Amino acid sequence: MDYRGKTVIVTGGANGIGRAIAIAFAGQGDCVVIADVDELGGKKLAMQIQKKGESAMFIRTDVSDPESIKAMVRKVVDELGEIHILINNAGISEFKPFFELSVEEWGNVINTNLRSAFLCSQESAGIIKNSGGGAIVNIASTRALMSEPKSEAYAASKGGLLALTHAMAASLSEHKITVNAISPGWIHTRDYEKLREKDHKQHFAQRVGKPDDIARACLFLCGPQNNFITGENFVIDGGMTRKMIYES
Repeated sequence: MDYRGKTVIVTGGANGIGRAIAIAFAGQGDCVVIADVDELGGKKLAMQIQKKGESAMFIRTDVSDPESIKAMVRKVVDELGEIHILINNAGISEFKPFFELSVEEWGNVINTNLRSAFLCSQESAGIIKNSGGGAIVNIASTRALMSEPKSEAYAASKGGLLALTHAMAASLSEHKITVNAISPGWIHTRDYEKLREKDHKQHFAQRVGKPDDIARACLFLCGPQNNFITGENFVIDGGMTRKMIYES
């Protein structure tokens, strides 16, 4: 698949899944914009990518702040001219008992995880349209489809992200912009070798997921030859949410 020369924004791109996504697109010859509040991690990653002869830049961005999002997109356009792909990956989690979750904590999760995806897309889509079309991928979660206690704000934000995905796919279709979501399951971002055998056995795939599993899916969904796929949610969880569990 040929992505060379594309401008790709990855929010929350300094660490974890976002980091793997940024590295993957840069490795395909794209210019990656790492938009993250983590200035140290973002600059370090951009330098690592540049040392390999690939293109990356870091822009400090607080996606919970609409003005920060606008400033980031303006800077991308000023320096690179075009935007072709947006990966809405930035997110936080706040797991608190149901009766203790405050309005402020609820709003912080919703604004960071859900509102930011809408605002980043709204600011970027006009540029993507003028660049000839492209792709938006929203990183959701299997927690949009299943839950455990104390996860109301996070689950609501990710469930909203799935609905936002198919709504934007409808609105942006005339502009040749595909919009899809990926719902990762258990993706381990640190010390993979410390996982236990029973952790891996919970999955049909017989292993816990890695950030690269999600990065490869992003590459696929953003390939221009795959533009017949839009408005969809791809669950990538090694089969974990399909596994029936009985207590003996």
